[in-house]
Amino acid sequence: MIRLPITRLRDGMVTAQSIYNSEGASYLTRGTKLNQQYIDRLRKIGISSVTITSLDPDMPLPLPEDIIQEDTRVTAIHQVYDTYARIQQAKDMEIPPLLSASESIIADLIQKPDNLVQMTDIRLYDDYTFAHSVNVAALSAMLGLLCHFTKSDLITLTMGALLHDIGKLKVNLKILNKPGALTDEEFKTIHLHPEWGWQRLRELTGTDLDVSAIANIAYQHHEHLDGSGYPRHLTDDSISDFSKIVAIADVYDALTTQRPYKKAYPPHIAYKIMTKCSGKQFDPPLLKLFFDHVALYPIGTVLKTAMGYGIVKDVHIGMTRYPRLILFADNSNQLLPTPITIETTDHDSDFITSVVDGNDFGALCFRLKFNPASLLMQE
Repeated sequence: MIRLPITRLRDGMVTAQSIYNSEGASYLTRGTKLNQQYIDRLRKIGISSVTITSLDPDMPLPLPEDIIQEDTRVTAIHQVYDTYARIQQAKDMEIPPLLSASESIIADLIQKPDNLVQMTDIRLYDDYTFAHSVNVAALSAMLGLLCHFTKSDLITLTMGALLHDIGKLKVNLKILNKPGALTDEEFKTIHLHPEWGWQRLRELTGTDLDVSAIANIAYQHHEHLDGSGYPRHLTDDSISDFSKIVAIADVYDALTTQRPYKKAYPPHIAYKIMTKCSGKQFDPPLLKLFFDHVALYPIGTVLKTAMGYGIVKDVHIGMTRYPRLILFADNSNQLLPTPITIETTDHDSDFITSVVDGNDFGALCFRLKFNPASLLMQE
């Protein structure tokens, strides 16, 4: 997988990410073969870069399956969008569609428990909240399943994750999408959204769901184990397991998504950022379990290592920091006579030095006159 700026996209390249608008309509789904019309459309709507499967249109790599189906994701985005719209129109929330979306997310995860978390989709800036809510729900439900939650608790967790940011309805979009630094007053406003969400959700009636637990997810998802979070500065024992899980999913999706004020970090950088906060912001066992199921280096990623350049061949649950590579060039930019399969588990943790992406990847292929994707096509 290679992230390329929009100016480097060419006819025939295959997308590894979906691109959504707020209502769940996809501009492009992952696996789409690009043409000039698609590329012009992406440029027009302000997309700056896209992850593709291979630089060579004649060598598109197979897409690894996502943790939930595309139809499930799109339907859930629709339901979250409709829920927010009803609240803005002073109408009652409709629980059955959200419950159905939650059940579909859980069913997809149960059906394919061995799928790793792959590339995050792309959302337009003003449409961030709806797709973000669905991503957080899917990631949270995955972690809940790994924790062997009951069906009832999984529903509570997934519903709470879908609605965790509902308090942002009271925050001005200009603040949410501000490209520069927030003022002190704007920070104070942002820090009120968990309480606003709790106030809205605790009023739900006419349902057998655990309304209190769902509302508390909205209230607590920005709390930290060490008490440094907001809005109430709760500490470890006072934060629900549901909220600890949603906090991990929320931050991971935020880090790996492009926003007006930040670029999208790749999964391995998100891992480094979040593990530095283990025990302070995040629950350590939950965080480890989560990243055991995230493809830090997706198949097809080209890595620079202590021995040279390699392309990721396999990634396995529980060993996502240590992918299997096919080494194809040395550190002097010379092709190896015969590529070598490397088990990174046999090397030190600093064996992988960097990800080769974008323009650097193109330059490497040009120097070598070789596309490493061809090694995977031979498998």
